[in-house]
Amino acid sequence: MLGTLLVTGAAMGQATPGPAVTTADYQRAAGMLADRTMPLIDHAISGASWLDDGSLIYREQTDGKTAVLRFDPATGKSAPAFDPQALADAMNLASGGKGRSVNKDKLPPLTIARNADGSLLLTGMAGRFRCDMTGCSAVAHPASGDEPGVASPDGSREAFVRDWNLWLRDLASGKETQLTFDGKPDYGYATDNAGWKHTGNAVVAWSPDGTKIATFRQDQRHTSLMTLVGTNVGAPKVEQWRYPFAGDKDITLIERVVVDLSGATPKTIRLQMPPDQHRSTCADDLLCADGWEDVQWARDGKTLAFVSTDRGHKRATLRVADAATGAVRDVHTETVATQYQSAPALDSVNWRYLPESNEFLWFSQKSNWGHLYLFDLTTGKLKRQITSGDWNVAQVLRLDPVGRTLWITGVGREAGRDPYFVHFYKVGLDGGEVQLLTPEDANHAITLSGDGKYFLDVHSTIATAPVAMVRDADGRQVAELAHTDLTRLRAAGWVPPEAFTVKARDGKTDLYGQMFKPSNFDPAKKYPIITYIYPGPQVGSVRSRSFQPAHGDHQALAELGFIVIALDGMGTPLRSKAFQDVSYGNMADNTLPDQVAALKQLGERYPWIDTARAGIWGHSGGGNATAAAMFRYPDMYQVGIAESGNHENLSYEDDWGERYHGLLVRKPDGTTNYTGQDNAPLAKNLKGKLLLIHGMMDDNVPPQSTLLVVDALIKANKDFDLLLLPHARHGYGMDSYYVMRRRWDYFVKNLLGAEPPHEFELKMQP
Repeated sequence: MLGTLLVTGAAMGQATPGPAVTTADYQRAAGMLADRTMPLIDHAISGASWLDDGSLIYREQTDGKTAVLRFDPATGKSAPAFDPQALADAMNLASGGKGRSVNKDKLPPLTIARNADGSLLLTGMAGRFRCDMTGCSAVAHPASGDEPGVASPDGSREAFVRDWNLWLRDLASGKETQLTFDGKPDYGYATDNAGWKHTGNAVVAWSPDGTKIATFRQDQRHTSLMTLVGTNVGAPKVEQWRYPFAGDKDITLIERVVVDLSGATPKTIRLQMPPDQHRSTCADDLLCADGWEDVQWARDGKTLAFVSTDRGHKRATLRVADAATGAVRDVHTETVATQYQSAPALDSVNWRYLPESNEFLWFSQKSNWGHLYLFDLTTGKLKRQITSGDWNVAQVLRLDPVGRTLWITGVGREAGRDPYFVHFYKVGLDGGEVQLLTPEDANHAITLSGDGKYFLDVHSTIATAPVAMVRDADGRQVAELAHTDLTRLRAAGWVPPEAFTVKARDGKTDLYGQMFKPSNFDPAKKYPIITYIYPGPQVGSVRSRSFQPAHGDHQALAELGFIVIALDGMGTPLRSKAFQDVSYGNMADNTLPDQVAALKQLGERYPWIDTARAGIWGHSGGGNATAAAMFRYPDMYQVGIAESGNHENLSYEDDWGERYHGLLVRKPDGTTNYTGQDNAPLAKNLKGKLLLIHGMMDDNVPPQSTLLVVDALIKANKDFDLLLLPHARHGYGMDSYYVMRRRWDYFVKNLLGAEPPHEFELKMQP
């Protein structure tokens, strides 16, 4: 890997030298990172999944060792899922001595399923293994090619893309069958390309019986090109792919099809409708948390429902197609003033196709809150509103069409609690009260069994240890699996973050944040304050309301002598629709009026916070917001670090900006609705210290987004710092710990006024 490039303004002034921050201080800070703190937690549950026999597989970590256990709800007992030494031996044998030896107490991540004979099939990076009471052995991989495939419901076949066409592979024999024949470059089948994604993964939805595949032919022939130039010796290597920009005349379209596999020869049925926009109700590409969820099949495979979303995300139309003929009918359309999404925060869709009862379930925020509505499938008329009130349904986890019952997660329903805490509920499709199944005042992570009889509930807060328990479908406790012990973590100097509440820019609305203090906090001292920011609108700055020992490097940074905060301002999700829509059409808002209001209130509330020394940093949208803070509020923020910012949304992929800011509108005076939203024209306002960072192979937010700001700063004769990572993409990869250390150095030197240890080596722990 080639080295990183640092460009420093020639005339950069330095803060008045203060006391040195020592290597020991940096070592203490590094000790608060997740790879150091996670091993200090005992009886921690992770990797839970339910098997088809109703048992629960999970990992429990204690004293640095991890056991894989299997819980039986019938007995209420847990036991080892298999012999870990036998599996470690099988893995080491299969590796032939290549790579690191597998330790039975630290088994690698595994996906676990149950074979028909009751044995377990374990799949991981080391291969596939069968474990039963007699031991473990390697299992040959099913026949597969280089192309990633999507398995059929019974797991016997997979659909994949090759040379712009859709193919089928039998996993037992390896036999391959070409399903489409007219795919061509930039006009192929099932291709996964959202601009910032350009993978070979197939986007398909199998019918439940495995006889049909819903997919599309993606038309990118007129879509713009993205080009990245590599850094290497000799002629540079160029990456180029289709990347639609906000405001482009032509963007990517999809032509929906069904491939029928029931006959002797595969048959392609084209749905009788114009091409759809490359949009979804759940993400800034077609794929949701669990795949292509905006397409749902009837159980008999005769029809499928899907949602067509217009380019600006203002109109969502539920349609039903006849899989045999391709005939399509419109069932329901919702049009909104801003943007429609099928969950309060982009994740999984909350609508459901219920042809067996001639109904469909629909999610809407038309009441200003996200709720569920039941409609007649034939007439499209509303039958009843299922949930209501000043709270949001977050996710539909299970729908029992026979028992006419829904199990859902929700936020904001329980009075007097953090409105972001997730709780689990059940409610009837035919009316009745919403029943709370998780009463504890905490954030609940739910893993529901396939048959819906039981669920794992791991609940915690940022300051309290997780408790993992199994409950039945009515919320009754079946067993407590584990109560996480933080004794060793606390002994290592860890202190929990604190939740706080301030008023928003309007002086009325409550905003919720988290504060991180040094473990050696002294209230008699004055501490600079650093804001971590991600402005949304699809997520907020707060990473989690559940227990985490590190929260990125928030606690580590605090250890160096700072107060670190994260706050979800107006314009972020999981509150009311109006709350999220504050920044619609004005994404340059970036929640900054709320961040500034919070700083002022915290400075007045706590004498040990020095708001005269305020820093800010963020990545991606947070990089945009950081530069905007330095340019729009130059007297409030003294130091900023903007990582990989989308500083100009007309230079970013189409779906995100057009969803939250609107389609490009050209005005008579030559300006557009995007004019004044970018950071470059404001660069002349810079007063403080600004470090810009970008990966030169960033295929999400292209590096020219930051270079536009660089150009403006140069033209304005402003001093700044620039760190370019020649090989890094959007997430920095192998360079991430280097960037973290440089971030610490920059704040220590320019905000704390101290000298950091020279080239402290920060590495990820094995």
